[in-house]
Amino acid sequence: MKITKRDVIVASISVCSTLTCIIARPQGSILESSVFDWNNIAVKNTAIGSVRTFFRSQTATTDELECHVTTLNPGEASHAPHKHPEEEVIIIKEGTVEALVNGEKKKVGPGSVIFQASNQMHAVRNAGKTPATYHVISWHSPGTKDK
Repeated sequence: MKITKRDVIVASISVCSTLTCIIARPQGSILESSVFDWNNIAVKNTAIGSVRTFFRSQTATTDELECHVTTLNPGEASHAPHKHPEEEVIIIKEGTVEALVNGEKKKVGPGSVIFQASNQMHAVRNAGKTPATYHVISWHSPGTKDK
């Protein structure tokens, strides 16, 4: 059987098309300007409190933008100290939390803002006697999502 120039071209196009589909990250829908009503966001109860997920989506400038609200019962921590490539901002709505930031534990209350930089150890714990609720906004800059 003789391989023709046409056979090589067809095979090359097929290989390139297949590799493009495998390598290219599928693009989801882009989050547009929106309003998210607190009263319409489902509450998921957890062993340590509850969480409301407002959105988690790609935007025009980020690989992923996410916003959720966590409520921690007194004395509970959201998770063990950890780090990840995405950055996040935490805004305290109510209660008192103890935040691990730059190796130090700091207590803050309503209206306070915590910034967690990329790949730095962090944690949040309810340091009060009432539930603590806070908003978390995190984003994956281009290229950091899969690191």
